[in-house]
Formats: sequence, structure tokens, C-alpha cells
Amino acid sequence: MKDKKLLFLARGGMIAAIYVVLTYVFSAFSFGEIQVRVSEALTVLPAFTLSAVPGLFVGCLIGNLLSGAVIWDVVFGSLATLIGAFFTWTLRKAHPLLAPVPPIISNALIIPFVLRWAYGLATPIPLMMLTVGVGEILSCGVLGMILYYALRPHRETLFPDR
Repeated sequence: MKDKKLLFLARGGMIAAIYVVLTYVFSAFSFGEIQVRVSEALTVLPAFTLSAVPGLFVGCLIGNLLSGAVIWDVVFGSLATLIGAFFTWTLRKAHPLLAPVPPIISNALIIPFVLRWAYGLATPIPLMMLTVGVGEILSCGVLGMILYYALRPHRETLFPDR
């Protein structure tokens, strides 16, 4: 039992660390009205393991903090990732193509309001929903599904306690 808890924490910590590094390395296009956050590709990982849910939340939280995001972005941006990751976990037994849908929707609905109220961007919210949504489709839907299908043959080895 203790080993399973330790594995859960270690796996979540590794996912958080990878998320932070990807956010930092690709920070030039990870923020703003038009954003493709490469680290969001990791939001398909809850389809493999529950430890990805808190790992993604913590990774997003730290990534936003380190990038100088305002507190509202840190809080609500991280919550958008948490919501998406949780619902990806709940859909894990459904069709694999559904894995990126929750993070795409949660970010497209939440992040435009953060951009408006936390950063004062004047772009209409529906337009920002479109631009953030397209960025999420690219990061979660395209890059995330590439990651999903790359990991899928190795899921028993990588995630034995699924």
C-alpha cells in the first residue's frame, strides 16, 4: 500500500515537472490571446493514470507562477487544467479520441475570462474562446493524441497500476 502511494506521488511529481519545463521552454507562445501551450499535450495522461490529475494541476500552477502570471491566471488557469484532467480521467474508458476534449473545452471556456479580467485584454470573449480553443485543439488534440498513441502500446509497463 505504501509503495502504491509513493508511486502515485512520484508519477504525479514527474508529470508536474515535465509540464513546468515544457511551459517554460515554450513560453513564447504559451500565453496570451493566441496560445499553443505545448505542455497541455500532457492533459491526455489521465487517460492512463489518476496521478496525472494532480500532477497536471501542480505543474500548471508552478508553470504559471514561474512565468510571472498574475494570481488570477495562476488560480483559474490551473483550475481549468485540473477540470480538464479530471474529466479526461472520467472518460478514460470511453473512446481514446475523447481524451483531449475536456481540457479543450475547460480552457476555451475559462481562459478568455482570465485574459479579459486579469490582463484587461479588450478582444471580445467569444473571439478569445475561439483562439484559445484552436490553440488547445493543436496542443491537446494534435500533440496530445500523438503522445497518447505513442504511449498506448507501453501503458502496461509505464502505468501498471492504472
